[in-house]
Amino acid sequence: MPKTSAGILLYKKVQGVLQVFLIHPGGPFFAKKDEGAWSIPKGEIDVGEEPLAAAIREFEEETGCRPDEGGFLPLSPVKQKNGKIVLSWAVEGECDAGAIRSNTFTLEWPPRSGRMQEYPEADRAGWFTVDEAKRKINPAQAAVIDELRSKVST
Repeated sequence: MPKTSAGILLYKKVQGVLQVFLIHPGGPFFAKKDEGAWSIPKGEIDVGEEPLAAAIREFEEETGCRPDEGGFLPLSPVKQKNGKIVLSWAVEGECDAGAIRSNTFTLEWPPRSGRMQEYPEADRAGWFTVDEAKRKINPAQAAVIDELRSKVST
């Protein structure tokens, strides 16, 4: 059974232009990657946890922001290259991209060095127009941006 994650696609309209909020994954694997590496804030669903609750929890853990309750628009699931299924919801809101605070994870780096280092789950965030976001985001997640654009009037 493939792993399943849940996430939030936060959006806002600035002078009639739709913008979406994305995060850049922290750690050494993504340090020098930009286009195609960004993501919606998301994470695995805990056993017995409702997917939307997991999406809200993960958004807060990876950004330090809590999306406003209510108005969540379910988006179609997407399957990433690694087989993981991503369930997502869009919601209008605000989060200061320059002030995110993310949980951390520990990783042996460099590999087989015995040296454990701590990295943020997300090392930066940004607001992007739909066209910019589609270049930045993991290609498998681009469909959620297209779906959002089709469902939200600007």
